[in-house]
Amino acid sequence: MMEPTRRNFMKAGALASAGGLLGGAQTHAQAKGAAPLLGKSFAEHASPKLWTRPQRPTGPISIDVHSHWAPPAYLKAKADLGQPDFLPPINHDLDHRKAGQEKLGIQMSLLTLGGFRPWVWVTPEQGAMIARVSNDAAIAAHKAYPSSFIGGIEVNCSDPVGSLAELNRVAGQPGMVCLHLPTSLAGRDFMFEPAFQPIFARAQELRLPILLHPLDGEANWFGGKRLADAASGVAPGGNEAANRFPGLTNSLGNSLEVAVCMTKLISSGTLDKYPDIDFIATTGGGALPYVGGRLENRGGGKYPKAVYEYFRRFYFDTLTYWPESLRFMVEMVGPDRVVLGTDNMYSPGVMIEQPHSLIDQANFAESDRDLILRGNLHRLFKL
Repeated sequence: MMEPTRRNFMKAGALASAGGLLGGAQTHAQAKGAAPLLGKSFAEHASPKLWTRPQRPTGPISIDVHSHWAPPAYLKAKADLGQPDFLPPINHDLDHRKAGQEKLGIQMSLLTLGGFRPWVWVTPEQGAMIARVSNDAAIAAHKAYPSSFIGGIEVNCSDPVGSLAELNRVAGQPGMVCLHLPTSLAGRDFMFEPAFQPIFARAQELRLPILLHPLDGEANWFGGKRLADAASGVAPGGNEAANRFPGLTNSLGNSLEVAVCMTKLISSGTLDKYPDIDFIATTGGGALPYVGGRLENRGGGKYPKAVYEYFRRFYFDTLTYWPESLRFMVEMVGPDRVVLGTDNMYSPGVMIEQPHSLIDQANFAESDRDLILRGNLHRLFKL
């Protein structure tokens, strides 16, 4: 059952935290004396690449929920099957990663496989092997660096029986703090199929959070070729193999992909059926925070409760790239449901060079900033 703090989030958490933009109250920036932006839009005053602005100097304090790696056994397994991964070996050099993340103010990273996970094309036996070696590597990484790395449990979700077996094998192992699932398999909404429900039931028993992240590759492009055409920025006759994320497939496509998955978790009744599972949405929840009102208005009566009442079943990472977008998201869901995410995959700092920058620019209260940087994940993962 949804506790009172979740039911009342619009009043008790979200609006209070970021200053009440939706309700007309002052923002934290205005309360501290900054000039209001009345009559001047973000589009008029913004500057390029806001996520690169220098962050506040700090030692390693934060926890990154969205950080990819490819351990050696995983790279070998994919290569042996004729599908080599493109992540370079430096990404699994733990000494390198530890030094890099600490330089950026990150104390701990959640290690998960990247977007080119093989669950669409492997056999059950191949998938079981790849999940096993990946999970064993993550457990070993945590044991070697317990204050620096934790892991998400990988399962071959195209094989529900094998997924449940691997989940049972790994659950409770040191440092394995959540289950890592793709949002779909080549457009197939596997997690709503009856065969997958035992995995959800087991996660419910374990009180195990689930991290949602899309799969990459042409089979998984949202909208198919529609976001990989000339109008999407793809040069006619260009070498698509040189760009694994052509056109709008990763930017707009993944934002819609995540939003669809989250909305179906609501409309399918999955969140009501498994009330003790918290979901973590990467890419800032994609488009969902912005379109929630339309979903409620145009939902055809398919939601047992108001859409916004389900928002706090999710944790949203900070990967919004604009501070105004981040501030809006915190308004919608509350500071206790937003967590740091960088999408760093090659090595720390490659994707996001200033991981705390957007949080600093949003000018949250210090208590809210601390929740977003580390407090929420410390609580969620029982660290």
